[in-house]
Amino acid sequence: MATLIVIGYESEVKAEEVRIALLKMQKDFLIDVADAVVAVRTMDGKVQLRQMYNLTVGGASSGGFWGALVGLMFLNPLFGFAIGASAGAISGALTDVGIDDGSMKKIASALTPGHAALCVLVRQMTSDKVLEEIKPFGGTVIQTNLCHEEEDKLRAALESAQKSAATSASV
Repeated sequence: MATLIVIGYESEVKAEEVRIALLKMQKDFLIDVADAVVAVRTMDGKVQLRQMYNLTVGGASSGGFWGALVGLMFLNPLFGFAIGASAGAISGALTDVGIDDGSMKKIASALTPGHAALCVLVRQMTSDKVLEEIKPFGGTVIQTNLCHEEEDKLRAALESAQKSAATSASV
């Protein structure tokens, strides 16, 4: 079963930094991320989702290849490529993998303008090592389906980073 964790940040840049840190940890096999999306509420109140994977581009390229191949069989590869790329792009745009876009938009619409939320779908992780890596970034837990004990550890780690940042800022 996958675990959903949504953490709020004061800026899109901070959320992106955490996402990059998670992807680096994935290379070290500390975490297995199924999806990581940065949901942003812009200053004008609009909600934007920064997806980890662009399915439209992938669909267009694979559709273009298969369309050209079929077009080659019927002696019109350019027409086949164009039709295949169009069909692939449309199917890629309509495909939704990972976290439900509607849920992320709903969460982001509750954010203060200019703030962002990192929505992460985790298959598996080494909790203590991952917490140590993301602790310095701070943040606020918005939503999670972790057990109460794990959620409390996450909240405590993120809050301690915010307290230490506030203390160093006042000195």
